[in-house]
Amino acid sequence: MKYILVTGGVISGVGKGVIASSFGTILKACGINVTTIKIDPYINIDAGTFSPYEHGETYVLDDGGEVDLDLGNYERFLDITLHQDNNITTGKIYQHVISRERKGDYLGKTVQVVPHITDTIQEWVQRVAKQCVSQDGRKPQVCIVELGGTIGDIEGMPFVEAFRQFQFRVTRENFCCAHVSLVPQPKSTGEPKTKPTQASVRELRGLGLSPDLIVCRSEFPITDTVKSKISMFCHVPPEQVFCIHDVSSIYRVPLLMDKQGIVEFFKKRLQLDIPTPRPRKYIQKWKTIAERVDTLRREINIALVGKYTTLEDSYTSVAKALQHAAISAGYKVNIIYIESLNLEKNNEIANPVCYHEAWQQLCKSDGVVVPGGFGTRGVEGKIEACRWCRETNKPFLGICLGLQAAVIEFARNALGMKNANTTEIDSNTESPVVVEMPEHNTGDKGGSMRLGKRTTIFKTTNSILRQLYGNKDKIEERHRHRYEVNPSYIQQFEENGFRFVGHCEEGKRMEVAELDKHLYYVSTQFHPEYLSRPLKPSPPFLGLILAAGGKLPNYLARGCRLSPRDITDNDSSGINLLLSSNF
Repeated sequence: MKYILVTGGVISGVGKGVIASSFGTILKACGINVTTIKIDPYINIDAGTFSPYEHGETYVLDDGGEVDLDLGNYERFLDITLHQDNNITTGKIYQHVISRERKGDYLGKTVQVVPHITDTIQEWVQRVAKQCVSQDGRKPQVCIVELGGTIGDIEGMPFVEAFRQFQFRVTRENFCCAHVSLVPQPKSTGEPKTKPTQASVRELRGLGLSPDLIVCRSEFPITDTVKSKISMFCHVPPEQVFCIHDVSSIYRVPLLMDKQGIVEFFKKRLQLDIPTPRPRKYIQKWKTIAERVDTLRREINIALVGKYTTLEDSYTSVAKALQHAAISAGYKVNIIYIESLNLEKNNEIANPVCYHEAWQQLCKSDGVVVPGGFGTRGVEGKIEACRWCRETNKPFLGICLGLQAAVIEFARNALGMKNANTTEIDSNTESPVVVEMPEHNTGDKGGSMRLGKRTTIFKTTNSILRQLYGNKDKIEERHRHRYEVNPSYIQQFEENGFRFVGHCEEGKRMEVAELDKHLYYVSTQFHPEYLSRPLKPSPPFLGLILAAGGKLPNYLARGCRLSPRDITDNDSSGINLLLSSNF
């Protein structure tokens, strides 16, 4: 097993996740099987109890693991299926060590950070690195480990020490360290500053890890002179100083790395068996999609009505799913983030400027997404967005809480249940159309929801979403919810055109709802965004984009195939690859 450790310096959020994903993408294109591990030094057991404003969205895996959003990057880039143990936190490590101490596994010894915590980290990495994450069943050959945070953070010290020891445990030819550092370019001087990178590398070396590769993140390309300076002061050869400047899309990052010789570096440094010349169509998919993204001209506006819109990372997977679908359909998508609280009626007087601006943005959109969320704040605004889409025939996709909001809105305004609500907001409502799942109310918040991949069965052939999924009888998607549609009201809804066309295997939980006589009014209890891939867009999102662009009827009539005229403005090159390829 070969290990690539990715560390970060100067600031957090420098782009380690995309860099690590790009390493994996290039190696996978060379025929190397890759897995990834993300280390988050916080004490939380997992990301499940975080507010989205803390670390962005909580990403959910097949096995129900609630993890950092970077694991979503890995899955999308590499088209792999990770496990909850691929996300290591300080909380998980300490929980494991304390549990062993309580059982007496340490035979009365004093349990310390060194060696017990550091040994557990190393053993965890070695164990998880061997787990299969690809559909072909092959064991990984390379494990890319991203250490979250910034070098020098006190909470990250045990992990740095663990990897200082780890490099000797697995030997030099099986371990390399890539350090990602910011090279700022102040507008006052206009020249790149290397001192932050020098200080960061000096600190890393002082902790016992010497970077083999320095990846410089910058706004603009840096010159060979700057590279030479970093090389000289950081004790790294110039050819091992890479520059990843801001590019038009993240799909260009692997291409930028490849151009600078990353394959040759890894082949030599880790003694990898990579054939020369490269395989036919080597990273061709990335070249095609990068060119396509840069040449799309037709734009489409999608409103995202959410509760956490002041931090766009709160909806990373939804935004990526919209982009994937738009690229496939031949559009450049503009996502308009609307705070749902601003759509509520009481805001018309309390905050009229925000109220009218929010409604203007909603009205100008070509389609609307109402994503998931928790708590009472902003739910009435989501319900208002559902009402407007239903009444104006505006393409609509509701996800999780979005489904529940659509159910509440229909009950109130179409079925006459004026007090209809979810028991999450009003436990004493007269019409509880959305209720809590009793088996998931354990008293604990973390990991107590209905989580992970579950099967949804379509109970009718007359369904738009079923057609979009290729007319399958059943599908598998990932879930994250604690509330569900009340089965007692199902018949009343369906008799009035609000049909629940998909349910769980037991037939108790409503998974997919569609509104009759509407262009596209679809909502799902599952989160389809988690399984969206760059060249395999999620069907519910693709349906929304096509409906918003007026292409959905033609798409369905052609057996869920796009014509070349639908896909592109004028050039059809690369279309077959985009439609038939799978990441």
